[in-house]
Amino acid sequence: MAEQDQVRARSASVARRTNETDIKLSFEVDGTGISELQTDVPFLNHMLDLFTKHGIFNLKVDAKGDIEIDDHHTVEDIGICLGQTLREALGDKRGIKRYASVFVPMDEALAQVVIDISNRPHFEYRAEYPTANVGSFETQLVKEFLWKFALEARITLHVIVHYGENTHHMIEGVFKALGRALDEATSIDPRVQGVPSTKGVL
Repeated sequence: MAEQDQVRARSASVARRTNETDIKLSFEVDGTGISELQTDVPFLNHMLDLFTKHGIFNLKVDAKGDIEIDDHHTVEDIGICLGQTLREALGDKRGIKRYASVFVPMDEALAQVVIDISNRPHFEYRAEYPTANVGSFETQLVKEFLWKFALEARITLHVIVHYGENTHHMIEGVFKALGRALDEATSIDPRVQGVPSTKGVL
């Protein structure tokens, strides 16, 4: 019972306020897929909802930013906050699977996300979208979000969009795959004794 309580307690919250954004974010690793999202970037709300549902996390975001300039600061800072809460929620990472590789098809598009919860931040991104925008959302912000998330979470993250024709589908595949890969990598494997590294620490 104590071990189960420890698993359920893998959660964290953060508040970040700058001259550009005001963000409150809470993240629960062992959730039920519930998201409460209030940001000024509707497309990001949609992607975070997919990420949460497919990762079976719980995520609450209340974010305001200088969107009169553009969405950049808000998207970037939410990525920072999400990464920080993931890192804190996982603690010493005892018992986790650590690695995951997930493919997700979204109609004609195919996305792949590969994760190592390594405590060594690294990001590789291979994606070319047919359009520069989805509605008012700039596709280059996907990279900004994922890069800052990986950096603050201190994970190795590889994102590959193998092909696709519809930009919305391609990005949607990325966020679904991110949720599923992170769910697998953070899941507890009862066979793992301590930390899954020959170094003895992650």
